[in-house]
Amino acid sequence: MTLVIGTDEAGYGPNLGPLVIGATAWRVTAGPEAAEPALAAALEATGAMVGGRLWGDSKQIYRGGAGLDLLERGVLAALALTGGEPTSWPELAAAVGIDRREPLVERSVLDGLTVPRHGPPAAIRALAGDVRRQLASRGVAVVAVRCRLVSPGEFNGLLDRGLNKSDILSAATLELAASLEAAEATAAEPVMVWCDRHGGRRRYAPQVTRAFAAPLVQPLEETPLRSAYRLGPGRSIEFTVGGEARLPVAVASMTAKYVRELAMLAFNAFWGARQPGLVATAGYPVDAGRWRQDATAAVDRSGVAWDAIWRRA
Repeated sequence: MTLVIGTDEAGYGPNLGPLVIGATAWRVTAGPEAAEPALAAALEATGAMVGGRLWGDSKQIYRGGAGLDLLERGVLAALALTGGEPTSWPELAAAVGIDRREPLVERSVLDGLTVPRHGPPAAIRALAGDVRRQLASRGVAVVAVRCRLVSPGEFNGLLDRGLNKSDILSAATLELAASLEAAEATAAEPVMVWCDRHGGRRRYAPQVTRAFAAPLVQPLEETPLRSAYRLGPGRSIEFTVGGEARLPVAVASMTAKYVRELAMLAFNAFWGARQPGLVATAGYPVDAGRWRQDATAAVDRSGVAWDAIWRRA
């Protein structure tokens, strides 16, 4: 048996909305050397089952303006496989481990969102049953889906403490992965952690050491495409360019993106109600600048500090 954890983020580049990190844990009834082929076969089989792709890189599954249906289907199917069937944002947040005390300005709107937003829950439940059988036939099971949400206010506070943007992403990602390992790994079970690369960072040993409390982190490779480390017997972690092609990373990517898109839906509804005609934004730098100019009067009237809305880097 091998536990494989995948991580990815959504919202690293924007000025508006939260940074969201997703993580998933999968158990493969094979040793570490056979885990990746088994997961690749499972990814292909589930895609064939739905006549396309159930899981994949979130940037390919979802494109702005195309609707959340395919992204939502994959995320909620994965959650259903772990026993979670959320019907609202509060239930979704609880299912993926988001702290709902997070001080998002749009919290009141978020708490009123229902899910699924596309299609009935029964359809997700039926799909998950078929997927479970496909995965089981290949010795694969998803055991956990988790998220870490970093609000703009928290992000700016970490900047004020001396961290840079890459530090924030790496710390939040590795802490989430380490907590998932602590919760799901069994005694003497090999653990592999797969992460998409964090910006342009190539060296991760100090960050890995802190997050996993690993006394000896041995670098195996630090190249432009891959950084890999051994944390001790049976434990490894790697950061790769294009990591979303791997099933655990792909579902983490989709989950992070789904959570962020729901947050942005609430963000735009919150501010749109305070300034009729305000054009919605996805939060990325050029359009975020337009939104900031258009929304200045509404934000000033609200008394909300810009540091609670606008990520400074």
